[in-house]
Amino acid sequence: MTDQEHPEEPGQLDVAELQRRLAEFAAARNWQPFHTPKNLVSALSVEASELVEIFQWLTPEESARVMDDPDTAHRVTDEVADVLAYLLQLCEVLGIDALAALAAKIDRNERRFPAPE
Repeated sequence: MTDQEHPEEPGQLDVAELQRRLAEFAAARNWQPFHTPKNLVSALSVEASELVEIFQWLTPEESARVMDDPDTAHRVTDEVADVLAYLLQLCEVLGIDALAALAAKIDRNERRFPAPE
């Protein structure tokens, strides 16, 4: 798929559309048999670890400037995309609405950890 086939601006993207594109990508390659919850969670963990690896030995100050270096910024962006892709695929397989789950979790955390007055 080219950018012309999917000309969305970042503000116009939505989770359902991205999940549809990921499902189409997997289907075109006959990867669905491998996209079990166990395999997707494992892949998600690996990709998250690859993101951690970029930051592993940086100082807090260096980590705050990680996006200043174009090569490192590209690596971080790619790993974030990989993590999100596997998370969205896992949510699709399990029937989880990722945004609704996050909203509910924020609501619970706001009740559980009220802001100091």
